[in-house]
This record gives sequence, structure tokens and C-alpha cells, in this order.
Amino acid sequence: MSGGGSPVPPVPPSGPAEDPAQAFLDMLAAERGAAANTLAAYRRDLDDYLGDLARQGVDPLEAEAEQVRAYIASLEPRGLKASSAARRLSCIRGFHRFLYAEGFSDTDPTAPVAAPRRAKGLPKILSVAEVDRLLAVARERAEAAGENRAEARVAARMLCLLELLYATGLRVSELVALPRSAAATRERYLVVKGKGGRERLVPLTDLARDAMRAHAGHLPADGPWLFPAESESGHLSRQVFARDLKAVAAAAGLRADRVSPHVLRHAFASHLLQNGADLRIVQELLGHADISTTQIYTHVLDERLKGMVRDLHPLNDQQDVIAEGERQL
Repeated sequence: MSGGGSPVPPVPPSGPAEDPAQAFLDMLAAERGAAANTLAAYRRDLDDYLGDLARQGVDPLEAEAEQVRAYIASLEPRGLKASSAARRLSCIRGFHRFLYAEGFSDTDPTAPVAAPRRAKGLPKILSVAEVDRLLAVARERAEAAGENRAEARVAARMLCLLELLYATGLRVSELVALPRSAAATRERYLVVKGKGGRERLVPLTDLARDAMRAHAGHLPADGPWLFPAESESGHLSRQVFARDLKAVAAAAGLRADRVSPHVLRHAFASHLLQNGADLRIVQELLGHADISTTQIYTHVLDERLKGMVRDLHPLNDQQDVIAEGERQL
């Protein structure tokens, strides 16, 4: 400054927005293409964590490892499973790494915090016969609706949802948000945009294509969605589909708690592997970015390999011959 005046003090670096969690979520949406459902889940997790810090009078920019550990340890008594606590820690870790990388925080307090140990439970699955029963009930309802237009519309929608889900293994969020144009495709596959905006091809069976055409006949004259509904999004919600699916499961003689859209996605993957599909192919069909996510299905491969050894290994044939000889003695 001229004239011998006092020097201008340096401008301090700007911090994150008034809501640091929102700054983190905005980054996830803009740079990583995070889906709306993912962002909503992260928002809930961060609100809970930041609320815990606020009750202690701790600024998130100054949080320490012990406070993060104490918060994660508090989740189990509140009824959260280890898998849920690990997911929440992953969210918190991403949040603090963002603050550190952007220069808003001097340290990352989550760096020394270990994730809760969790057992790798096998996914719930249905047998082929159980899925057949579920589909059979849906078909019977569609056929029985007859001239009752309201019942026919609901039954055709459910049959379409089930045929598509079991044929493609789509995530339920992908399924309910399919565009109306999907029903008009002449191809034997759909192009689906999944997590992170990644596109993939999923094959269509003849039954799924027929169910889509039948369902499309009940749709209003215009509209962007294959499964329109009076909802904020304009299409069928995941919750309504899950509720209606449990009613079909009960009619098929299946326990409602064993059946959900996600269980049918697991059935799609497991039944493909049982019938010889390659794990990498199943990974692509499910839209998993990392093969490790698909490896929860390796129990199916283990059973298949045991069966192959049992049925194809030459020593097993010798054992059968020896056993037969002993019976004849």
C-alpha cells in the first residue's frame, strides 16, 4: 500500500460452504455422478454423524480419530449391523478425506480408524422352482383379470416387473425408472444406465418382451416412464413394488420376508452361475464396477465345482466300479 499505510492483512483461505456435508455431496454428484438414492443415503449418514459431533461441541473440521471411533462404536448398541456401521464409516471417511484434500482440515481423522469386522453373509436366494411359482402366480392373476381394466392393468404391471427383473437382474431403482421406449424395442437387449452413469447391455427373454408389450397396452397415451405412477418422480417407487411383490409371494406360498426385488436380483445371478455362466459375465450383467462385489456368489461356483469333480473325475468312476463289485461279492 502506498503512502506508508498499514499493510493489508492476508486473506485467509476460504472454508467449505456453511454446510460442509452439502459441499461434499455436491462434489460426489458433480465429479463422480453419484445417484440421487446414494446422495440421500450419504446425507442421512452424515446428518447423524455431524449431530453426534455437535452434541459434543466438536467442529467437524477439528474432529479427531477417537471421536470417530467412539461414534462408530455407538452404532452397535443402537441396533446397526456391522455391515451398516462399515458403510457409514465409508461415508464419514470420504467426507473427511474431502475436507483434508480441499485444504479445509489439517488432518484426516479417519485414517487410523479400522472398519468394523463383518461376517460375509450369503445373499438370500430363491430356488428356480420358487421363482417359477412366483411367476406362475403373476401370470394367473394377469389372465384372471379378464375385462376388469383396473385389475388387468395392475396384474400386467406386476407380471412385467417380475419377468424383467428375473430376465435382466436389474437393480430395483433401474427397473422402476425404465423409459416407456423400452417396451417398443426390437432388440433382444436393453441399454441401462446404472450407478455412476455407466451404461451396460442386459439381455431380454421372449417372455420379458411379451410382458412389456402386454403391459404397454395398459399405459396412458403419453408419458416418459414404462411404470408411471402418482409419485414425486413420476414413476413407480421401489417401496410400492416391494410391497406388492410380497403379496404375490404370499399367494405363491412363499414367506414374505424371503422375497424382495433384491432377492430376485440375487436369484438371477445365482441361477446363471449354477447353469455355467462365467463370474465376469455376471459381473457385467449386474453392473458391478468391481469383481469383488460379485464374489459373494462364489458359494454357487464352489457347489458347481464340487458337482463337476463328483460327476466328471475319472477316479469317481473307479470308485463306482469298486462299490458295485463289493455289492456282488
